[in-house]
Amino acid sequence: MTLKRAIALRISNLMVKNKVSTQYKLCKNAGITESTLRNIMNETYEGINLLTLIKICDGLGTTLQEFFDDALFKRENLDID
Repeated sequence: MTLKRAIALRISNLMVKNKVSTQYKLCKNAGITESTLRNIMNETYEGINLLTLIKICDGLGTTLQEFFDDALFKRENLDID
């Protein structure tokens, strides 16, 4: 799986887990634009800014460490070359 896909899936999973019901609500909680989140979720961005990811984590009520502490991000699960 691509890193972009893993990030989008992790955001989706955390939205469900933390009862963030819509992407709009996450954007408001995180202080990011809807277009930014839409590009991340649709995997159409060139590269994610670390500050943006920290803001998303804040909006989800999690830390960056907790965000990446998931099997999605194990090296053997990612297509990185």
